[in-house]
Amino acid sequence: MKKISFFLMIACLFCLTGCGISKEKNVLKKLEKQVDSKTGYLLTAKLEIVNNDDVYNYEVTSAYKKGDYYRISLKNTANDHEQIILKNDEGIYVLTPSLKKSFKFQSDWPYNNSQIYLLQSILNDLKNDSKKEMKQEKNTYVFTSTVNYPNNRNLVKQEVTFDKDMNLKKVIVLTDQDVPKMTLNVKDIDFSPNFGKNYFDLEEIMNTANVEEEAKKSSSLDDVIYPLMLPEGTKLKSEEKVKKDSGERVILTFDGEKPFLLVEETVDQADELTIVPTMGEPYMFMDTIGALSDNSITWTSNDMEYYLVSDVMSQDELIEIASSINVLPTANLK
Repeated sequence: MKKISFFLMIACLFCLTGCGISKEKNVLKKLEKQVDSKTGYLLTAKLEIVNNDDVYNYEVTSAYKKGDYYRISLKNTANDHEQIILKNDEGIYVLTPSLKKSFKFQSDWPYNNSQIYLLQSILNDLKNDSKKEMKQEKNTYVFTSTVNYPNNRNLVKQEVTFDKDMNLKKVIVLTDQDVPKMTLNVKDIDFSPNFGKNYFDLEEIMNTANVEEEAKKSSSLDDVIYPLMLPEGTKLKSEEKVKKDSGERVILTFDGEKPFLLVEETVDQADELTIVPTMGEPYMFMDTIGALSDNSITWTSNDMEYYLVSDVMSQDELIEIASSINVLPTANLK
């Protein structure tokens, strides 16, 4: 009798496990069908990014149209500074309407790493993780899976919440210590958007952008900003300030075991649309979107442009130094 009970218990356990896997597959199939059967979508959300004690909040509009068209608007709620990631037939761009500048990338974006604001990316992360988990909580499904952020190895997993109709509600990206670093709260998803003829056209976007925040015209560098973090055995060797046609530039040279060059310069709005060829990948960098390559990182913040380059430092080290420069007071980011 005891043997029968034991085998019955094992059989029930396998049945429950199999049912769980089956339900998980059915939920994912429903989600996949929902995304693949549509010609596009328009997602609006709020994005919170945490870096040490600083919190950065964005209003996000994520648009996708079949044919490989993407338009992601990220507006910093602290200063209304908007940047747009655009992918169309001509290439991949990061647009900064307030400066009338567009940076063009040779990149595989958005397929080369996870993207918290794209349904396809979230779905691929779930499908590619054979050890993902699913929990059903009231009227929601919560998936936990690994993520792929090669430029930020602290981000290792995500929790993705869908409602009972498989509408995305929330995405949380966490460290291996379960510390949330990015949180996307979805406000709405429209699977039947009516995109205008030129919705994914670069010039149309730049010409029609509602630029509430204009770049300040600054002809001088009032304060040079130094990194708060330096590699051991590395120190400032020289500082040179030079005049530009419309402002100033300072060149900081650091020497030692991990030498690097840091350039800071004033920026203002261009007279006409300017497209700048850019090396590297679009990189979400706290209060801005920069460009990250193997040996350099470029970004614009608080009406200043920064360029950091080193022949000997890794991307992680470059980002660490850049993060110690690009610090805004927490009080201004609430």
